[in-house]
Amino acid sequence: MRRFLKWLAITLLLPLTIAAALIFFATDPQALVDRGDAISPASVAQAKHLVAANDPRRQQAGEIRTVAVPAALIDEGINYVAGRYLHARGAFALTDDAGEVRITFALPGRRFLNLRALAHGIEGKLRIVDARLGSIPVPTTFVEFAIARTVSALGFDREWRLAENAIQHISFNQDHATVSVTYTWEPGILDRARAVALSPEEIARLREARLALAALFAHRAPGSRIRLSEVLMATLPVSGAPIKQGRASLLVLSSYLADKDLAALVPAARNWPRVPWVNITLAGRHDLAQHFVISAALAAWAGEPVADAIGLYKELEDAHHGSGFSFIDLTADRAGTRFGETLLRKPEGLLETIKKALSDEQLLPVFNDLPEDLHEPEFKRRFESHESPQFKAMAHEIERRLDTLPLYR
Repeated sequence: MRRFLKWLAITLLLPLTIAAALIFFATDPQALVDRGDAISPASVAQAKHLVAANDPRRQQAGEIRTVAVPAALIDEGINYVAGRYLHARGAFALTDDAGEVRITFALPGRRFLNLRALAHGIEGKLRIVDARLGSIPVPTTFVEFAIARTVSALGFDREWRLAENAIQHISFNQDHATVSVTYTWEPGILDRARAVALSPEEIARLREARLALAALFAHRAPGSRIRLSEVLMATLPVSGAPIKQGRASLLVLSSYLADKDLAALVPAARNWPRVPWVNITLAGRHDLAQHFVISAALAAWAGEPVADAIGLYKELEDAHHGSGFSFIDLTADRAGTRFGETLLRKPEGLLETIKKALSDEQLLPVFNDLPEDLHEPEFKRRFESHESPQFKAMAHEIERRLDTLPLYR
């Protein structure tokens, strides 16, 4: 009997012991990736350049192109995806003729689950040649199987096959800090990208938002002024699915204020009613309404890091060859970002405010004393760069002012 009990104890405890050992060796006391979720303005510039140089609307079926993607852009892209969808941190690094993806999950007890996968371009295709979970090697076939199963579970089988068939060659260049991708363009890729970007339900919500905006302005004289707070009160939902319909309303309004045709994203929008032009203002200024709404839509659809990076990039570009850097515009950007994040995280409080009455003063703090129209020489003289202590102090002051508004607390 005693031997049986001993055997039973070993049988029960052995799997737990093995599991505990695996957890111990698979986790680490140090994070492999330790960084924030910020996206740099340089990455925004790189992405904009790549899109402009490889605009799919100007490519012919069967056309072969090679694009050199900066490793820094891939690095920040992986970190963005890891943060937004996995609640983790990510990184990408070039090593000789390979690229390594690193992901870190923070665990309770100050332990970290560190994943790394090394990929080579083999016979023109991307192949994983080494993978590790902490200090434990993971079979590469298992990793590739897990990726395939994940893609399938998410319903992206067709898109994955299109991308695999389109890519002809991948190579890593550490000297130039780039990843070169040679691909054959097929129009179906763009069509599938649109289909993945927006579901039929989301397209229906966008149409509903477009109809609401057109009805709101239908009886107004062209060019007449209307406050942004009035527009938001009339178009944002106060019941039903506030987050989903609110995101749709912000996207429609941002495309309207940016004077961009929504049909580029949703071809069906060509047949939707057009919205008459009126002058939407925030604190009496049309440009502040533009900054606020575009940032709010970016935050609601892509997240705060993307909204902040694009807003800062735009102001740095204005300092270089535009109207000049404006901390007032940056305040409207940050207020819009906070608004978009509030819609996602605390919709009940936002909708309660809208039901009572929304004013421009609730959306934007006092800003008249903030510097603007700073062209590059003046901006550098006063603030050096967007990473200087002087600039960070001004950014902190903007955040302090936003914190005084109940809507963003």
